[in-house]
Amino acid sequence: MDDIATIIRGGNLQKKDFVENGRPCIHYGQIYTHFGVSSNKTLTFVNDEVFEKSKTAKTGDIVMAVTSENIEDVCSCTAWLGDEEIAVSGHTAIIKHNQNAKYMSYFFHSNSFFVQKKKLAHGTKVIEVTPSKLGGIEIMLPTIEEQERIVSILDRFDSLCNDITSGIPAEIEARQKQYEYYRDKLLTFE
Repeated sequence: MDDIATIIRGGNLQKKDFVENGRPCIHYGQIYTHFGVSSNKTLTFVNDEVFEKSKTAKTGDIVMAVTSENIEDVCSCTAWLGDEEIAVSGHTAIIKHNQNAKYMSYFFHSNSFFVQKKKLAHGTKVIEVTPSKLGGIEIMLPTIEEQERIVSILDRFDSLCNDITSGIPAEIEARQKQYEYYRDKLLTFE
């Protein structure tokens, strides 16, 4: 990853810094509880003073939680696709890169990455991965065009599996067609 990315440790904003309205921010604990592969909206905000002191992520950056209570959640991440810069809390890595952001995030959700991060994780009660160690992660990088094609396919699968408004109706339609096929087969006599 060192060849394609710059990895920055997140800032030091805390939950006590949240305000009702202000500049958008992501706290590391939100990454594995509220965010998926990508996001264009934050849940929380900080005032201008806190924002100016914070480390920030820009559109296309990956925000990764590098601290967790378990190996599954450590290194959970989201590709930031919002229009504005966001403040990022501590216990994170901000990954700035020149690849397709969603492709990178999908990779960081893959088994190939899981196997590699397990080797970097340390701690017992609190599991941590040092951001600078992430540079040694090996990523299969097809062309940007191929990354876009892969993201398009994975987005469709993700939508079918996780989006109740498109996934369930598509599944119902598929089961209906399957039912009709077998009904007609069972009721066709020669």
